[in-house]
Amino acid sequence: MPSHIMLSYQWDDQALVKKIYDRLKDDGLPVWMDIEGGVTGNINDAMAAGVEEAAVICPVMTPAYQASRSCKKELNYADSREVMIVPVMLANNWEASEWLGLITAGLLWVDFRNAEEDEELFEMCLRSLEEEIMFNAGHLLAVEEAPREEVDEPEPPKPRLKKKPGRGFRHALSKLYIHESDEQIIHPTNDSRNTVELDETPGDHCHWEEIKGHGCKYYRNIVTNRYLGTNRNSSGM
Repeated sequence: MPSHIMLSYQWDDQALVKKIYDRLKDDGLPVWMDIEGGVTGNINDAMAAGVEEAAVICPVMTPAYQASRSCKKELNYADSREVMIVPVMLANNWEASEWLGLITAGLLWVDFRNAEEDEELFEMCLRSLEEEIMFNAGHLLAVEEAPREEVDEPEPPKPRLKKKPGRGFRHALSKLYIHESDEQIIHPTNDSRNTVELDETPGDHCHWEEIKGHGCKYYRNIVTNRYLGTNRNSSGM
């Protein structure tokens, strides 16, 4: 049974990846990193075991990662075993190409660009990474309650991470979520449809289930069961 999240990275980004590792572990997620006991004995055997026991692999994408033979072997092996991939982007003004672009084509990557210098941005990026991991592989991971030290005035416990019923979409600049409202409009084809709006909080109406189509993806609201964009069943669509 797959058991952990594997962090795949190029050596230059070790400090940031170690910080991500520590925070994921603190939040109770099972996570694997080579320098944290992941590699013992033969390095190739250890890396293969890391991939084989992974529920999801997070490649930390940079030009140096793409140029690395070791990183290429890791991710190609994970892809051949159909391990779920949640990419992390670190590089500004760059996009993956060649073998890396092929493997990650069509995948939503988590934006950690500039997060190393901004603690508030790092926290936001980490939450996004955890949400994406749980969306893709939450049913395969054993999430533990994070250990807490006893203090005179204990802090409220963190919400337990769980698999989300769908994916939420938030505008990068406004930080508002796509939310389906209960308001209905009447289409000229006599078809009633719900409208969408932007909302500050990620409520249930902000979760969309991903459905694969022929060369595309549909998104259906988990509450109303209506599709994002337009009604696929109406005439002329």
